[in-house]
Amino acid sequence: MKKIIKFMTCDRCENQAAYTRKYSGEKLCSQCFSKSIVKKTAKTISKYNMIKHDELVAVAVSGGKDSLALLKVIHEMSLNHNFRIKVITIDEGIPGYRNEALEIVKKVCLELNVEYKIYSYKDLFDLTLDEALDLRENEKTSSCSMCGTFRRRAMDYAAKDIGADVIATGHNLDDTLQTFVINMLSGDTTKVGWMNPDTAGNSLRKIKPFCEIYESEIVFYAFTNDMPFQSEPCPHMNEGIRTDIREFLNSLENQRSGIKNNLYQSIIKVSDVMKNSNSNTKEKTNCEKCGSECTGNVCSVCTMVLKLKSNQT
Repeated sequence: MKKIIKFMTCDRCENQAAYTRKYSGEKLCSQCFSKSIVKKTAKTISKYNMIKHDELVAVAVSGGKDSLALLKVIHEMSLNHNFRIKVITIDEGIPGYRNEALEIVKKVCLELNVEYKIYSYKDLFDLTLDEALDLRENEKTSSCSMCGTFRRRAMDYAAKDIGADVIATGHNLDDTLQTFVINMLSGDTTKVGWMNPDTAGNSLRKIKPFCEIYESEIVFYAFTNDMPFQSEPCPHMNEGIRTDIREFLNSLENQRSGIKNNLYQSIIKVSDVMKNSNSNTKEKTNCEKCGSECTGNVCSVCTMVLKLKSNQT
């Protein structure tokens, strides 16, 4: 007697389901799943007024799954909405790692007919990431922390260079949760007030259209759309605590579906309170060295570069 295999059907059409959202129980085929990601992204952009009429969006694309997925979604939306996009890519100068990603970014941008430009740490700071790591006094300052400081300044420079109104990054819901836990563990509660997706008050807005979407869903979106992306992990990724936190949160989600969504909503509420409190407000000035906006006399980037350069001598 032959065994009859029953396939789950998509909740939105009659096709075979390919993905189940455990936190909601929703079953979707590949096509409906992809449409849902675009719809969820559009809803987030609309809710927080992330992109305005006729603005130029600098899409920060590293060559990884998140940023390339964001580029595909934002590009699709730009065809039917009144905003423009250009791609900016940051080259940290990590031998044997970044080259693959740069080629993928170039290929995808050419296929989509999207203008792109590459900015390197070496050109901007006269240091590659690896050179900077060799100059640090000790490993208490992690590679991720140093890279993040340089990357944020590089993206600001790139956006201003191309005349962009807003920077869009591929940070997803999981990234937000991990950053929150890192800030809490390090005692840096001030940064919690900066985690709200509403960045309307910033001089150069930075938006995260995927901030309400699980990382696992971005992975499936990339695979189901046959998107090329860099598979080689950063050689420095295990230096920081982020990987441990990611695994811990994934373990919780596997045991209790939806716990990430609940935590995200709590973070936004806490961020709102912190953002509106006087204790979270710091007077902004301009850096004495480079002129960039900061909260002290010298910005964190110039402070870091000057310290590293002093270690060279």
